[in-house]
Amino acid sequence: MDLDIVVPVREGAANEQLRFALRSWAAHLPHGRVWVVGHRPAWAVGVQHIPTRQRGTKYENTTLAVRTACEHAAVSSRFLLANDDMFVMKPLVEMPVLHRGPVRNVETYYAAGDYLRGMRETRDLLADLGHPDPLSYELHVPMPLDKAGMLDALDVARHLDVVHKRTLYGNLTQLGGAEIRDVKIMRRSPGGYTEDDVFLSTMPDSFAAGHVGAYIRRTFAEPGPYETRRA
Repeated sequence: MDLDIVVPVREGAANEQLRFALRSWAAHLPHGRVWVVGHRPAWAVGVQHIPTRQRGTKYENTTLAVRTACEHAAVSSRFLLANDDMFVMKPLVEMPVLHRGPVRNVETYYAAGDYLRGMRETRDLLADLGHPDPLSYELHVPMPLDKAGMLDALDVARHLDVVHKRTLYGNLTQLGGAEIRDVKIMRRSPGGYTEDDVFLSTMPDSFAAGHVGAYIRRTFAEPGPYETRRA
């Protein structure tokens, strides 16, 4: 049985990245239902919707979205956790388990800020729980997980305001997987990816005005089953 896809979506814009992410999943990623948690854009059809109140930070809002999905009886007991900027560029038989390597190495890419603080606090929590050299699962690719395991991980980290929930879950459940580089493309100019890459992710600017965004839009030029047809 194919896993459902759960995607937290922030309030606000029309979200063209989500439109093309949905097209890519429909074309290349075997799945059951798609669950949009939080905000559903007006153009999105054929998806399940779980509304949430988005009154916290972006980290708190996404954690609430994941918890809400895990607690929802109709969501499959195992599902793929995705973001609205994750694109699957080549056909898959199923989504593999992937990680970014040891957290201690990933830390070196970041200078400061809440994200790095959350990474370190999650790392320290995992060390306290018997995982002294944890792997980072903070990749911009869909992640297979089970609801019960993620709820346990979120309960353990209730005291953290910026929890790296993928990393916490992956280590607590000893998920394993294969190591890859992160696929996020932040710049407008060419480079950083090839047309052989299976996964891509973008920033709003690199999607809207960058070389990578143009490539994604060309690849998935036709509307998919999860959107209204434009006039």
